[in-house]
Amino acid sequence: MAAKPIYRVVFHNLGEIWELYAREIFQSDLWGFIEVEAFVFEDASKLVVDPSTEKLRRTFDGVSRSYIPLNAIVRIDEVEREGTPKAVKAEGKVAEFPRPMSWPPRSDS
Repeated sequence: MAAKPIYRVVFHNLGEIWELYAREIFQSDLWGFIEVEAFVFEDASKLVVDPSTEKLRRTFDGVSRSYIPLNAIVRIDEVEREGTPKAVKAEGKVAEFPRPMSWPPRSDS
């Protein structure tokens, strides 16, 4: 049986670009969101500690599922193994594109 895939999720969050690794990603029942579950972090017993990695580890400690808005997603990649999660300041002219919301049709019965 093949190993479960690992996904790298890169998205905008409060002026930063966050890169996380997770084992499960779904289109959410909440319209306009992606569900991210089963976060993957490296072993915390490493000698060298990256402050941005620790920030993400603390942020997602105890979180079983996160809902990320579609317009905040930069990219999602399926990767062979997890890397180092990081949060970096979003510098330059790249920003998330504001989009008008178009709601799905309602089925009023």
